[in-house]
Amino acid sequence: MPGLLSRILPRELSFFDLFAEQAENIHAAAKALTELLEHYTDVAAQTGKIKDLEHKGDTITHNLMRRLDQTFITPFGREDIHELASKMDDVLDLIDAVAGRLVIYGLEHIRPGVVELAKIVLRAAEQVVAAVRVLEKRNHVLILDYCIEINRLENEGDRLCHSLIAQLFEEEKDPVQIIKWKEIIEVLEFATDKCEDVANVLEAVVLKGG
Repeated sequence: MPGLLSRILPRELSFFDLFAEQAENIHAAAKALTELLEHYTDVAAQTGKIKDLEHKGDTITHNLMRRLDQTFITPFGREDIHELASKMDDVLDLIDAVAGRLVIYGLEHIRPGVVELAKIVLRAAEQVVAAVRVLEKRNHVLILDYCIEINRLENEGDRLCHSLIAQLFEEEKDPVQIIKWKEIIEVLEFATDKCEDVANVLEAVVLKGG
């Protein structure tokens, strides 16, 4: 019966377009954050751009959830669609959280190494875009390759995070600055964790034959 229904009722394919749009949005936010950290001027305007991308991401996530609620036959598992949408939204939230903390904490300069950590987030976002683009084509080999690279980048981010925190405690004498920068570094690294969560969902879809 499920096979018969699949032939009678076409699958809703706009999910792929929405996921692709969200992946591009994540990449744009990661790029904007990297540029903010590299060129730390006009901070309010640059963080405002990231906030706009985060709001756009919320709209895309809402549209995905609404489409999921309205669709009878989905292109892959409903739970996986929900999980993928949620994890992608998490990445955006964390990128926005880093930008917001720069403003809230009134930081006047960027510590060495933080840009490099942001670039790892950006590279992971690039891999998310690449993987989502081939999701509709069911190119499982490519998707798994992109997921492996995201996992590698997460490990790289984790190592750099630990190194930066150790350096922070060694060099910074002001306890308030330590608290601020430790949190920013950890939130950046957490963004790479969430990219890995996205990769894990994509890998699960592939292994289930989605």
